Amino acid sequence: MKIILAIDGSPFSKAAVKVLAKMLLPSNSEVSIINVYEHPAMSTPELISTAGSIDTYYKEFINNAQKIGEKIVSEAVELLKEKNGSLTITTNVVSGLPKREILEKAESFDADLIVVGSQGQGAFSRFLLGSVSQYLATHAKCSVLIVKEKDQN
Repeated sequence: MKIILAIDGSPFSKAAVKVLAKMLLPSNSEVSIINVYEHPAMSTPELISTAGSIDTYYKEFINNAQKIGEKIVSEAVELLKEKNGSLTITTNVVSGLPKREILEKAESFDADLIVVGSQGQGAFSRFLLGSVSQYLATHAKCSVLIVKEKDQN
């Protein structure tokens, strides 16, 4: 079974990791974990004046987003390996529109299942990831498991 696990570090995506870790999966299962970060709007004058230059701000943003994404992904790998050491796990931290990047990864990976939290971080991100999970449920060629946050212990 080939599974895409799309995570952003929110409580909802942490719940998705825990649900996947508890699932009974075939021994040859492959999990591809993806974290997608969006580029900031670079056209706001406030952004440019506080950052010093667009180039400096952009490089700093990408570097920080990559580090945060890698930490989120490594924590998920650790939990999945702890619960099921036989899983083959690959990871991706990419920039772009989450719904597009996740869907493209699912198609190129030939996924059987996408696992995603129902909402993301913060009010605006909740709106974005909520729309991501809905988009995936509607457009993915495979099944989509949308996990709601609750005590997963």
